[in-house]
Amino acid sequence: MPDQKRVLSCIQPTGELHLGNYFGAVKNWVDLQDKYRCFYGVVDYHAITMPYSAAKLRSQTWDLIVDLVAVGIEPHNLFIQSLIPEHAELCWIFNCFASFGHVNRMTQFKDKSKASSEKSQESFISVGLFDYPVLQAADILIYKADYVPVGKDQDQHLELTRAIADRFNHAAGKDYFVLPKTLHTDTPKIKSPADPTKKMSKSAGEKHYIGVYAEEARITKQIKSAVTDTGDTTDGQMSAGVENLFELLRASGGEGYDELYLDFQNRSLKYSELKETVAASLIKLTDGFKERKAEIVEDKKALKYQIKEASAAIRKEAQKTLAEVKDLSGLMNVKS
Repeated sequence: MPDQKRVLSCIQPTGELHLGNYFGAVKNWVDLQDKYRCFYGVVDYHAITMPYSAAKLRSQTWDLIVDLVAVGIEPHNLFIQSLIPEHAELCWIFNCFASFGHVNRMTQFKDKSKASSEKSQESFISVGLFDYPVLQAADILIYKADYVPVGKDQDQHLELTRAIADRFNHAAGKDYFVLPKTLHTDTPKIKSPADPTKKMSKSAGEKHYIGVYAEEARITKQIKSAVTDTGDTTDGQMSAGVENLFELLRASGGEGYDELYLDFQNRSLKYSELKETVAASLIKLTDGFKERKAEIVEDKKALKYQIKEASAAIRKEAQKTLAEVKDLSGLMNVKS
């Protein structure tokens, strides 16, 4: 459909897909495929902005591709960033249209560089880490995305993207790039079962996340040991831990949610019953994903071929945009 609106969203291959990733982003990606022309990238260029292992990066990239397809992402919508070098070339051009002051205000650079310094005595902060918001802008604009589904913490990056697009349009003397808009959807904010005041994250350790493909016993154990009361409430209010369990239940299907919520309102809620229901709901949901993943892994070579073909097809879009950008910028193309 030539007039179909476009959506771009990306994820870094930094390890196991967890429920925070799935409920907070990937489930939404699956749903958006029915309405928009979707471009979903596994962005391995972004993954090398922090210290990494080359062999592990390659393995995690393919593992994440398998995980995404198993939960419902269509292979033809997926690309691997490093198979499309035009992203990096457009990033360089955009560096010349990005304000240093604007990039320097990016809060995530400050947060990540601080975290890196705390973890390592070497305190190596790469230029790539500083510049990755400009590469993000290239990721979005190279496919002329109309919408980017983002969390509130990513609004700042989209503002930079729009600023770069606007500055380029002004220099080109035409509205070449559509200024992409945020696509805020009702996605749950899943917290750590061990510390419900913080978001679910692999970087905090195994206690703080539940893998989408975790074994039944592990899911049961993590939910059973999940923090409930944390002293963060007044009488009649729901604690962060209990709220997180209800959010997991609602997001994973919601069976039993209304009855348990009524128990909470009546002050008759048993945490053990809530945890049993949440664990059962998560296991029911993830069992289907695990079955699909097992089928894919049996013929992983076929999926690799599909993704390389999809990346090649998507690259044609990127090549077209880059050629037009270079023409508008006074740069040379092969046919210039």
